[in-house]
Parts: sequence; structure tokens; C-alpha cells
Amino acid sequence: MNKGCMCALLAAILLAGCSSRPEIPVSDEQTLVMESTVLAAGISAEKPELTRTDIQASASSSLYNERREPITVNYRFYWYDARGLEMHPLEAPRSVTVPGNSSVTLYGSASMLGAHKVRLYLYL
Repeated sequence: MNKGCMCALLAAILLAGCSSRPEIPVSDEQTLVMESTVLAAGISAEKPELTRTDIQASASSSLYNERREPITVNYRFYWYDARGLEMHPLEAPRSVTVPGNSSVTLYGSASMLGAHKVRLYLYL
């Protein structure tokens, strides 16, 4: 009897795990990811602003250099569909030099239709 209850419990747990939707949440608080070296270099950034049209989604974000010397920052936009799944192919990594005591605006566009969320990753 105990063995039968254990099997039934195990089957119920497995079925409960299978009923969840395959979704990776990208919350509003996680749209900007910066490595600690970027912060240490004196760079601050705004969360990317997503703009969606019938044709394509695009995003922009401003970077600020709080130091006198120019800093080169590498970045990549990651795009997610309505279910929160990462869209491929990924954008190629890019870099930008932010002049001292100045700012620049980064722009990215989704390469495929259906992009609903974006995440910006900054690193040196």
C-alpha cells in the first residue's frame, strides 16, 4: 500500500511539473544588466526603452560617462518573444566609446518579428 501511494504521489508531482508553461520571465527590473567593471569605470545607464511597431521592435538606452577620460563599452541587446523565450539569431556584440563627461545613446533593432521584451547587457 505504501509503495502504491508513493508511486501515485510521484506521478502527480511529475504531471504538475509538466503542466507549467515554458516561459522565462523578463521583469521590468531586469532589462539592464551591467558588469561591475562597467560601474567601476564610471559608466551609468538607463534601462532600455522598447518601441514596437507592426514591422519591427527597437530599443534605445543612454549611457553616461562620469569620468574625464573616454571609456569604450561593449554591449548587446537580447530580444525575447511574448512567452519570454530568447529569440535567435542573437545580435552581434557591438562597442561604443563614451566621451569623458558626456553621454551616448545606443540603438538596437530586433532581427525577427514578434519581439516583445528586450534586455541590454553592458561589459568592458
